[in-house]
Amino acid sequence: MPSTSSEPNVARYAVLLRGVNVGGINVKMADLRRVLEAAGLAEVRTVLASGNALVTSDLPVARLRPEIETALRDAFGYEAWVQVLPLERIAAIVADYPFDTDEATHHPYVMFCADDAALGEVGALAAEVDPDVEQVRPGEGVIYWEAPKGSSTDTAFAKLTSRARYKSVLTTRNLRTLRKLL
Repeated sequence: MPSTSSEPNVARYAVLLRGVNVGGINVKMADLRRVLEAAGLAEVRTVLASGNALVTSDLPVARLRPEIETALRDAFGYEAWVQVLPLERIAAIVADYPFDTDEATHHPYVMFCADDAALGEVGALAAEVDPDVEQVRPGEGVIYWEAPKGSSTDTAFAKLTSRARYKSVLTTRNLRTLRKLL
C-alpha cells in the first residue's frame, strides 16, 4: 500500500570531501559542521579530521552533492568536490571489500568515483599494476584497492589514479575510516 504520509523521505548520508587538510587546503571540522548546518543539513557530525561528515537530509543525492560543493566553495574558497552516499550504501561497500587485508602490512582502501566513465577508466587501470605489490578490483560504483603500508602514494595504481582528470570525481578512503562512519 502506498504511503499517505506527507513527510519527506529523510535519509542519513556520508559526505566525503576530497583533498582537505592536505596540500594547503585546511578545513577545521567545527567550521565544516557549521557550513553544512547552514546549508540546511541536520544532525551534522564530523568523523576524523580528514573531511568526513554524517548528515541527515530529505534531499536526494543528485541535489545534495552540488549544494554541498557550492556551500564549501563559498565558505572556504577552494574548488570543493564531494561524494555523498547513503549510509546503507557505505555499509554494503564495507561488507563487499574483497581482500583479506593484513592491516599490519597493507592499507585497505576504497576509491569512490562520481563519474561512470572515469570509474570504468580507473577500473581498467587495474591491469597495469603488479598484483604482488598491490591489489585492485572494481566494485559496484567503487574501486577496491589494497596497497603496502608506507608506499600507498608511490604505487603504480596511486600514480595512475592521481592524474588531473580524476581530481574532481575521485576520492579515496581507508576501510577503517568507512567503518568509523558506520
